[in-house]
Amino acid sequence: MSSGQTPSLLTINSGSSSLKFALFAIHESATPHVLYRGEFTAIGDDNSRLHIRHANGDPMYSQDRGIPDHQQALRILLEWLSENTGALKLLGAGHRVVHGGRRFHAPVRVTGEVLDYLHTLVPLAPNHQPPCLLGISTLQDLLPDLPQVACFDTAFHHDRPEVEQYFALPSRPGLEEIRRYGFHGLSYEYIAGVLPQYLGERADGKVIVAHLGHGASLCALHKRRSIATTMTFTPLDGIPMGTRCGAMDPAVVLYLLQQGMPATEISSLLYFQSGLLGVSGETGDISRLLDSGTRAAQRAVEQFVHHTVRAIGSLAAALGGLDAVVFTAGIGEHAAPIRAAISEGCEWLGLYLDREANRLGRGCISRDDSPVQGQVIATDEESMIAGHSWRVLNHHEQGSNA
Repeated sequence: MSSGQTPSLLTINSGSSSLKFALFAIHESATPHVLYRGEFTAIGDDNSRLHIRHANGDPMYSQDRGIPDHQQALRILLEWLSENTGALKLLGAGHRVVHGGRRFHAPVRVTGEVLDYLHTLVPLAPNHQPPCLLGISTLQDLLPDLPQVACFDTAFHHDRPEVEQYFALPSRPGLEEIRRYGFHGLSYEYIAGVLPQYLGERADGKVIVAHLGHGASLCALHKRRSIATTMTFTPLDGIPMGTRCGAMDPAVVLYLLQQGMPATEISSLLYFQSGLLGVSGETGDISRLLDSGTRAAQRAVEQFVHHTVRAIGSLAAALGGLDAVVFTAGIGEHAAPIRAAISEGCEWLGLYLDREANRLGRGCISRDDSPVQGQVIATDEESMIAGHSWRVLNHHEQGSNA
Protein backbone atom coordinates (compact mmCIF):
# COMPACT_ATOMS: atom_id res chain seq x y z
CA MET A 1 0.00 0.00 0.00
CA SER A 2 1.33 3.44 -0.93
CA SER A 3 2.19 5.83 1.87
CA GLY A 4 -0.86 7.83 2.92
CA GLN A 5 -3.40 5.57 1.22
CA THR A 6 -6.46 4.70 3.32
CA PRO A 7 -7.60 1.06 3.32
CA SER A 8 -11.09 0.66 1.85
CA LEU A 9 -13.72 -2.00 1.28
CA LEU A 10 -16.33 -2.27 -1.48
CA THR A 11 -19.79 -3.73 -0.81
CA ILE A 12 -21.94 -5.14 -3.62
CA ASN A 13 -25.66 -5.95 -3.62
CA SER A 14 -26.60 -7.39 -7.02
CA GLY A 15 -30.19 -7.65 -8.23
CA SER A 16 -31.51 -9.08 -11.47
CA SER A 17 -31.34 -5.66 -13.18
CA SER A 18 -29.67 -3.51 -10.54
CA LEU A 19 -26.45 -3.27 -8.61
CA LYS A 20 -26.13 -1.31 -5.36
CA PHE A 21 -22.70 -0.57 -3.95
CA ALA A 22 -20.92 1.38 -1.24
CA LEU A 23 -17.30 2.22 -0.50
CA PHE A 24 -16.10 2.18 3.11
CA ALA A 25 -12.93 3.45 4.73
CA ILE A 26 -11.31 0.92 7.06
CA HIS A 27 -9.67 1.74 10.37
CA GLU A 28 -8.15 -1.03 12.45
CA SER A 29 -9.75 0.01 15.74
CA ALA A 30 -13.08 1.31 14.44
CA THR A 31 -16.16 0.26 12.53
CA PRO A 32 -15.87 0.85 8.75
CA HIS A 33 -17.45 4.16 7.79
CA VAL A 34 -19.10 4.83 4.48
CA LEU A 35 -17.60 7.27 1.99
CA TYR A 36 -19.83 6.82 -1.07
CA ARG A 37 -23.00 4.95 -2.00
CA GLY A 38 -24.41 4.31 -5.43
CA GLU A 39 -26.62 2.22 -7.65
CA PHE A 40 -26.91 1.02 -11.22
CA THR A 41 -30.52 0.67 -12.31
CA ALA A 42 -32.18 -0.92 -15.36
CA ILE A 43 -29.06 -2.92 -16.30
CA GLY A 44 -29.59 -4.46 -19.72
CA ASP A 45 -31.85 -1.62 -20.80
CA ASP A 46 -31.20 1.49 -22.88
CA ASN A 47 -32.37 3.53 -19.88
CA SER A 48 -29.65 2.27 -17.52
CA ARG A 49 -28.52 4.82 -14.95
CA LEU A 50 -25.66 5.20 -12.50
CA HIS A 51 -25.94 7.44 -9.44
CA ILE A 52 -23.17 7.96 -6.87
CA ARG A 53 -23.73 9.94 -3.66
CA HIS A 54 -21.56 11.21 -0.84
CA ALA A 55 -22.05 9.61 2.57
CA ASN A 56 -24.37 12.49 3.55
CA GLY A 57 -26.61 11.79 0.56
CA ASP A 58 -25.48 14.69 -1.61
CA PRO A 59 -25.21 13.78 -5.33
CA MET A 60 -21.66 13.27 -6.54
CA TYR A 61 -21.86 11.70 -10.00
CA SER A 62 -24.51 10.43 -12.38
CA GLN A 63 -24.51 8.84 -15.80
CA ASP A 64 -27.31 7.84 -18.18
CA ARG A 65 -26.27 5.27 -20.75
CA GLY A 66 -27.04 1.77 -21.92
CA ILE A 67 -25.31 -0.76 -19.65
CA PRO A 68 -25.73 -4.24 -21.15
CA ASP A 69 -24.81 -6.42 -18.16
CA HIS A 70 -23.41 -6.60 -14.64
CA GLN A 71 -19.88 -7.12 -15.90
CA GLN A 72 -19.96 -3.81 -17.72
CA ALA A 73 -21.54 -2.12 -14.69
CA LEU A 74 -18.73 -3.33 -12.43
CA ARG A 75 -16.14 -2.32 -15.03
CA ILE A 76 -17.59 1.20 -15.07
CA LEU A 77 -17.61 1.30 -11.27
CA LEU A 78 -14.00 0.17 -10.94
CA GLU A 79 -12.89 2.72 -13.55
CA TRP A 80 -14.69 5.46 -11.64
CA LEU A 81 -13.11 4.36 -8.35
CA SER A 82 -9.66 4.29 -9.95
CA GLU A 83 -10.06 7.81 -11.32
CA ASN A 84 -11.69 9.41 -8.28
CA THR A 85 -10.41 7.65 -5.17
CA GLY A 86 -6.64 7.68 -5.57
CA ALA A 87 -6.11 8.15 -1.82
CA LEU A 88 -7.85 4.82 -1.14
CA LYS A 89 -6.49 1.27 -1.36
CA LEU A 90 -9.12 -1.39 -2.02
CA LEU A 91 -8.51 -4.36 0.27
CA GLY A 92 -11.55 -6.49 -0.46
CA ALA A 93 -15.21 -6.72 -1.42
CA GLY A 94 -18.23 -7.94 0.49
CA HIS A 95 -21.38 -9.25 -1.18
CA ARG A 96 -24.96 -9.73 -0.09
CA VAL A 97 -25.86 -13.29 -1.02
CA VAL A 98 -29.52 -14.14 -0.60
CA HIS A 99 -29.19 -17.84 0.25
CA GLY A 100 -26.62 -19.62 2.40
CA GLY A 101 -28.56 -22.87 2.62
CA ARG A 102 -28.00 -25.29 5.50
CA ARG A 103 -24.23 -24.86 5.40
CA PHE A 104 -23.48 -21.17 5.88
CA HIS A 105 -24.73 -19.42 9.02
CA ALA A 106 -22.05 -16.74 9.07
CA PRO A 107 -20.12 -14.64 6.52
CA VAL A 108 -17.40 -16.56 4.72
CA ARG A 109 -14.45 -15.77 2.47
CA VAL A 110 -15.23 -16.79 -1.10
CA THR A 111 -13.36 -19.80 -2.48
CA GLY A 112 -14.04 -22.12 -5.39
CA GLU A 113 -15.61 -24.64 -3.01
CA VAL A 114 -17.86 -21.97 -1.49
CA LEU A 115 -19.02 -20.83 -4.92
CA ASP A 116 -19.73 -24.40 -6.00
CA TYR A 117 -22.04 -24.91 -3.02
CA LEU A 118 -23.79 -21.56 -3.49
CA HIS A 119 -24.54 -22.49 -7.10
CA THR A 120 -26.35 -25.61 -5.86
CA LEU A 121 -28.77 -23.29 -4.05
CA VAL A 122 -29.91 -21.53 -7.23
CA PRO A 123 -33.09 -23.66 -7.45
CA LEU A 124 -34.01 -22.44 -3.94
CA ALA A 125 -33.85 -18.79 -5.01
CA PRO A 126 -33.83 -18.84 -8.83
CA ASN A 127 -34.51 -15.14 -9.25
CA HIS A 128 -32.18 -13.90 -6.49
CA GLN A 129 -29.18 -16.20 -6.14
CA PRO A 130 -27.84 -15.91 -9.74
CA PRO A 131 -27.36 -12.10 -9.66
CA CYS A 132 -25.58 -12.41 -6.29
CA LEU A 133 -23.17 -15.00 -7.65
CA LEU A 134 -22.76 -13.08 -10.89
CA GLY A 135 -21.47 -10.10 -8.94
CA ILE A 136 -18.85 -12.29 -7.27
CA SER A 137 -17.70 -14.05 -10.44
CA THR A 138 -17.58 -10.79 -12.40
CA LEU A 139 -15.38 -9.15 -9.78
CA GLN A 140 -13.17 -12.25 -9.78
CA ASP A 141 -12.66 -11.80 -13.51
CA LEU A 142 -11.89 -8.09 -13.21
CA LEU A 143 -9.79 -8.21 -10.02
CA PRO A 144 -8.68 -11.83 -9.56
CA ASP A 145 -6.41 -11.06 -6.58
CA LEU A 146 -9.05 -9.13 -4.61
CA PRO A 147 -10.36 -11.16 -1.64
CA GLN A 148 -14.15 -11.38 -1.46
CA VAL A 149 -16.62 -12.23 1.31
CA ALA A 150 -20.17 -13.59 1.02
CA CYS A 151 -22.70 -12.34 3.61
CA PHE A 152 -25.97 -14.25 3.78
CA ASP A 153 -29.53 -12.98 4.15
CA THR A 154 -30.54 -16.31 5.68
CA ALA A 155 -27.89 -16.35 8.42
CA PHE A 156 -29.70 -14.13 10.96
CA HIS A 157 -32.60 -16.59 11.13
CA HIS A 158 -30.69 -19.86 11.44
CA ASP A 159 -31.11 -20.27 15.22
CA ARG A 160 -34.85 -19.64 15.45
CA PRO A 161 -36.86 -22.14 17.52
CA GLU A 162 -36.96 -25.50 15.73
CA VAL A 163 -40.74 -25.34 15.38
CA GLU A 164 -40.26 -22.28 13.13
CA GLN A 165 -37.69 -23.92 10.87
CA TYR A 166 -39.51 -26.88 9.36
CA PHE A 167 -42.54 -27.62 7.22
CA ALA A 168 -44.88 -30.50 8.01
CA LEU A 169 -43.11 -32.81 5.56
CA PRO A 170 -41.68 -36.30 6.10
CA SER A 171 -37.98 -36.80 6.77
CA ARG A 172 -36.73 -38.50 3.66
CA PRO A 173 -33.87 -38.15 1.16
CA GLY A 174 -34.31 -35.30 -1.28
CA LEU A 175 -36.26 -33.10 1.13
CA GLU A 176 -33.38 -32.04 3.38
CA GLU A 177 -33.04 -28.54 1.89
CA ILE A 178 -36.76 -27.78 2.20
CA ARG A 179 -37.19 -25.67 5.32
CA ARG A 180 -38.18 -22.20 6.48
CA TYR A 181 -34.95 -20.26 5.98
CA GLY A 182 -36.09 -16.62 6.27
CA PHE A 183 -34.60 -13.68 4.38
CA HIS A 184 -33.77 -9.94 4.70
CA GLY A 185 -31.47 -11.06 7.50
CA LEU A 186 -28.83 -8.37 6.97
CA SER A 187 -31.50 -5.70 7.33
CA TYR A 188 -32.96 -7.29 10.46
CA GLU A 189 -29.51 -7.75 11.95
CA TYR A 190 -28.79 -4.05 11.47
CA ILE A 191 -32.10 -3.02 13.04
CA ALA A 192 -31.55 -5.40 15.96
CA GLY A 193 -28.15 -3.82 16.57
CA VAL A 194 -29.46 -0.25 16.79
CA LEU A 195 -32.73 -0.93 18.61
CA PRO A 196 -31.44 0.23 22.03
CA GLN A 197 -30.80 3.69 20.58
CA TYR A 198 -34.48 4.00 19.69
CA LEU A 199 -36.45 1.77 22.05
CA GLY A 200 -34.43 1.85 25.26
CA GLU A 201 -35.52 -0.95 27.59
CA ARG A 202 -38.07 -2.19 25.04
CA ALA A 203 -35.22 -3.15 22.67
CA ASP A 204 -34.81 -6.58 24.29
CA GLY A 205 -38.55 -7.10 24.48
CA LYS A 206 -41.07 -8.36 21.93
CA VAL A 207 -40.48 -6.41 18.73
CA ILE A 208 -41.81 -6.85 15.20
CA VAL A 209 -39.74 -5.33 12.38
CA ALA A 210 -41.56 -4.66 9.10
CA HIS A 211 -39.06 -4.54 6.23
CA LEU A 212 -41.40 -3.09 3.63
CA GLY A 213 -39.94 -2.42 0.21
CA HIS A 214 -40.26 -3.80 -3.30
CA GLY A 215 -39.51 -7.07 -1.55
CA ALA A 216 -41.21 -7.18 1.84
CA SER A 217 -41.20 -9.33 4.95
CA LEU A 218 -41.65 -9.08 8.70
CA CYS A 219 -39.62 -10.55 11.54
CA ALA A 220 -40.44 -11.13 15.21
CA LEU A 221 -37.53 -10.36 17.54
CA HIS A 222 -37.10 -11.26 21.21
CA LYS A 223 -33.91 -10.17 22.94
CA ARG A 224 -32.99 -8.91 19.44
CA ARG A 225 -32.87 -12.40 17.97
CA SER A 226 -35.10 -13.78 15.23
CA ILE A 227 -38.04 -15.80 16.56
CA ALA A 228 -40.23 -16.01 13.45
CA THR A 229 -40.40 -14.42 10.01
CA THR A 230 -42.81 -14.32 7.08
CA MET A 231 -40.52 -15.39 4.22
CA THR A 232 -39.75 -19.09 4.40
CA PHE A 233 -38.29 -21.44 1.76
CA THR A 234 -37.86 -18.62 -0.80
CA PRO A 235 -38.27 -14.83 -0.90
CA LEU A 236 -41.63 -15.44 -2.62
CA ASP A 237 -43.49 -16.32 0.58
CA GLY A 238 -45.18 -14.03 3.09
CA ILE A 239 -47.06 -10.81 2.37
CA PRO A 240 -47.77 -9.50 -1.17
CA MET A 241 -44.88 -7.43 -2.55
CA GLY A 242 -44.14 -5.15 -5.49
CA THR A 243 -44.39 -7.89 -8.10
CA ARG A 244 -44.40 -11.09 -5.97
CA CYS A 245 -47.58 -12.87 -4.92
CA GLY A 246 -46.69 -13.70 -1.33
CA ALA A 247 -48.15 -16.73 0.44
CA MET A 248 -50.59 -18.91 -1.47
CA ASP A 249 -51.92 -22.44 -1.49
CA PRO A 250 -49.17 -24.60 -3.09
CA ALA A 251 -51.91 -26.43 -4.99
CA VAL A 252 -52.23 -23.31 -7.17
CA VAL A 253 -48.89 -24.22 -8.73
CA LEU A 254 -50.02 -27.83 -9.20
CA TYR A 255 -53.21 -26.59 -10.85
CA LEU A 256 -51.31 -24.34 -13.26
CA LEU A 257 -48.99 -27.22 -14.17
CA GLN A 258 -51.99 -29.45 -14.79
CA GLN A 259 -53.44 -26.75 -17.04
CA GLY A 260 -50.28 -26.94 -19.13
CA MET A 261 -48.52 -23.75 -18.03
CA PRO A 262 -44.71 -24.24 -18.22
CA ALA A 263 -42.74 -23.94 -14.99
CA THR A 264 -40.83 -20.93 -16.38
CA GLU A 265 -44.11 -19.09 -17.00
CA ILE A 266 -45.39 -19.95 -13.53
CA SER A 267 -42.18 -18.60 -12.02
CA SER A 268 -42.50 -15.37 -14.01
CA LEU A 269 -46.16 -15.04 -13.00
CA LEU A 270 -45.49 -15.44 -9.29
CA TYR A 271 -42.26 -13.43 -9.08
CA PHE A 272 -42.68 -10.64 -11.63
CA GLN A 273 -46.36 -10.25 -12.58
CA SER A 274 -48.17 -10.49 -9.25
CA GLY A 275 -48.28 -8.51 -6.00
CA LEU A 276 -49.06 -4.79 -6.23
CA LEU A 277 -48.42 -4.82 -9.96
CA GLY A 278 -50.68 -7.78 -10.62
CA VAL A 279 -53.60 -6.58 -8.49
CA SER A 280 -53.47 -2.98 -9.71
CA GLY A 281 -52.63 -3.73 -13.34
CA GLU A 282 -50.60 -0.51 -13.20
CA THR A 283 -47.39 -0.62 -11.21
CA GLY A 284 -45.57 -2.26 -8.31
CA ASP A 285 -44.56 1.18 -6.96
CA ILE A 286 -46.76 1.89 -3.95
CA SER A 287 -46.16 5.65 -4.05
CA ARG A 288 -47.61 5.74 -7.56
CA LEU A 289 -50.52 3.56 -6.48
CA LEU A 290 -51.32 5.96 -3.63
CA ASP A 291 -51.55 8.78 -6.19
CA SER A 292 -53.42 6.77 -8.81
CA GLY A 293 -57.01 7.09 -7.67
CA THR A 294 -58.22 3.98 -9.53
CA ARG A 295 -60.19 1.29 -7.74
CA ALA A 296 -57.65 -1.33 -8.82
CA ALA A 297 -54.79 0.68 -7.28
CA GLN A 298 -56.81 1.12 -4.09
CA ARG A 299 -57.48 -2.61 -3.97
CA ALA A 300 -53.75 -3.38 -4.31
CA VAL A 301 -52.88 -1.04 -1.44
CA GLU A 302 -55.68 -2.44 0.73
CA GLN A 303 -54.46 -5.97 0.14
CA PHE A 304 -50.87 -5.03 1.02
CA VAL A 305 -51.99 -3.35 4.25
CA HIS A 306 -54.42 -6.13 5.20
CA HIS A 307 -51.87 -8.91 4.87
CA THR A 308 -49.20 -6.89 6.67
CA VAL A 309 -51.56 -6.32 9.62
CA ARG A 310 -52.50 -10.00 9.55
CA ALA A 311 -48.81 -10.96 9.63
CA ILE A 312 -48.20 -8.66 12.60
CA GLY A 313 -51.00 -10.41 14.48
CA SER A 314 -49.49 -13.80 13.70
CA LEU A 315 -46.00 -12.73 14.78
CA ALA A 316 -47.36 -11.15 17.96
CA ALA A 317 -48.89 -14.55 18.75
CA ALA A 318 -45.51 -16.22 18.18
CA LEU A 319 -43.94 -13.70 20.57
CA GLY A 320 -46.71 -13.96 23.16
CA GLY A 321 -47.16 -10.19 23.22
CA LEU A 322 -45.84 -7.01 21.66
CA ASP A 323 -43.73 -4.08 22.84
CA ALA A 324 -42.90 -2.29 19.58
CA VAL A 325 -43.38 -2.27 15.82
CA VAL A 326 -40.52 -0.95 13.68
CA PHE A 327 -40.98 0.19 10.07
CA THR A 328 -37.99 0.09 7.74
CA ALA A 329 -36.95 -0.13 4.03
CA GLY A 330 -38.35 1.97 1.19
CA ILE A 331 -42.08 1.79 1.97
CA GLY A 332 -41.62 1.50 5.71
CA GLU A 333 -39.34 4.54 5.88
CA HIS A 334 -41.06 6.82 3.36
CA ALA A 335 -44.75 5.93 2.85
CA ALA A 336 -46.56 7.66 5.73
CA PRO A 337 -50.07 6.67 4.52
CA ILE A 338 -49.08 2.99 4.54
CA ARG A 339 -47.59 3.26 8.04
CA ALA A 340 -50.78 4.97 9.19
CA ALA A 341 -53.06 2.31 7.72
CA ILE A 342 -51.01 -0.53 9.20
CA SER A 343 -50.80 1.15 12.60
CA GLU A 344 -54.55 1.75 12.67
CA GLY A 345 -55.05 -1.94 11.93
CA CYS A 346 -52.90 -2.74 14.97
CA GLU A 347 -54.77 -0.59 17.51
CA TRP A 348 -56.20 -3.76 19.03
CA LEU A 349 -52.62 -4.74 19.88
CA GLY A 350 -52.04 -1.43 21.66
CA LEU A 351 -50.35 0.58 18.90
CA TYR A 352 -51.82 4.10 18.98
CA LEU A 353 -50.61 6.28 16.12
CA ASP A 354 -49.49 9.89 16.52
CA ARG A 355 -50.79 11.09 13.17
CA GLU A 356 -48.77 14.28 13.08
CA ALA A 357 -45.50 12.56 14.01
CA ASN A 358 -46.15 9.98 11.31
CA ARG A 359 -47.00 12.62 8.70
CA LEU A 360 -43.80 14.52 9.47
CA GLY A 361 -41.72 11.33 9.31
CA ARG A 362 -40.46 11.48 12.87
CA GLY A 363 -38.70 8.50 14.39
CA CYS A 364 -41.29 7.63 17.02
CA ILE A 365 -44.75 7.65 15.45
CA SER A 366 -46.80 6.37 18.41
CA ARG A 367 -48.59 8.47 21.04
CA ASP A 368 -47.09 8.92 24.48
CA ASP A 369 -49.87 6.78 25.96
CA SER A 370 -49.41 3.96 23.43
CA PRO A 371 -48.64 0.60 25.14
CA VAL A 372 -46.85 -0.46 21.95
CA GLN A 373 -44.22 1.84 20.51
CA GLY A 374 -44.26 2.59 16.78
CA GLN A 375 -40.86 3.48 15.35
CA VAL A 376 -39.32 4.27 11.97
CA ILE A 377 -35.65 3.26 11.55
CA ALA A 378 -33.64 3.49 8.33
CA THR A 379 -31.94 0.20 7.55
CA ASP A 380 -28.35 -0.09 6.36
CA GLU A 381 -27.51 -3.49 4.89
CA GLU A 382 -24.29 -2.14 3.37
CA SER A 383 -22.86 -1.31 6.80
CA MET A 384 -23.58 -4.85 7.94
CA ILE A 385 -21.85 -6.27 4.87
CA ALA A 386 -18.85 -4.00 5.38
CA GLY A 387 -18.49 -4.86 9.07
CA HIS A 388 -18.84 -8.59 8.52
CA SER A 389 -16.50 -8.60 5.53
CA TRP A 390 -13.76 -6.67 7.29
CA ARG A 391 -13.88 -9.00 10.30
CA VAL A 392 -13.58 -12.04 8.02
CA LEU A 393 -10.70 -10.55 6.01
CA ASN A 394 -8.91 -9.20 9.06
CA HIS A 395 -9.20 -12.55 10.84
CA HIS A 396 -7.87 -14.33 7.75
CA GLU A 397 -4.95 -11.91 7.50
CA GLN A 398 -4.08 -12.32 11.21
CA GLY A 399 -4.30 -16.10 10.82
CA SER A 400 -1.95 -15.99 7.85
CA ASN A 401 0.56 -13.97 9.86
CA ALA A 402 0.35 -16.15 12.96
